[in-house]
Amino acid sequence: MRKEAEERRNEILDAADELFGQQGFDGTSTNDILQKVGIARGTLYYHFKSKEDIMDALIERYTERILSAAKEIANDKNRAVYERIIGVVMALNISNDSGKEVIEHMHKPQNALMHQKIQKVIVNEVPPILSEIICEGIEQQLFHTPYPYECMEMIVAYTNTVFDDAMVSLTNEQFASRVQALIFNVERLLGVERGSLQHMMRMFAHE
Repeated sequence: MRKEAEERRNEILDAADELFGQQGFDGTSTNDILQKVGIARGTLYYHFKSKEDIMDALIERYTERILSAAKEIANDKNRAVYERIIGVVMALNISNDSGKEVIEHMHKPQNALMHQKIQKVIVNEVPPILSEIICEGIEQQLFHTPYPYECMEMIVAYTNTVFDDAMVSLTNEQFASRVQALIFNVERLLGVERGSLQHMMRMFAHE
């Protein structure tokens, strides 16, 4: 019974995912989801209290996949600190292949609430992952800052806003300038020599 309930829950999420992608969150009704899955309203409400509850479950599914990949890289002690930082940021880049459906959803005007919720998850969940690596770097005397978490929080908040196409529109020249400024300030925040983090710019590849 538990397996059947989980399968039914995933069927509802899959249907909602597809409908939100086609019609947007605001343009999709619970009736649309019911018809697509072929279930009674009571069955839907057994699993989810509302349409927003379904969206929250979808966001959790998206972010769980993305964050688990980032945590796996962060915990790989066989990789150097710098390499793990780059790997974590690349794993969290939801514009890559593994997260295309997320970015397609969240950048639609009718999915503004979904966008906001995903942004909130990133700002709250990413700094702890990165700050643990920074703390290791401090122990290895690679970095020199008394505020590892706060540094990562500032960086994530900045990159999550300025480098989000839905928030700020940048030309290629403006983007390149922002990346240079970010690297310059990250070096100061982490207490490393100027230019020592230039090799990390590849994480900001902009197409």
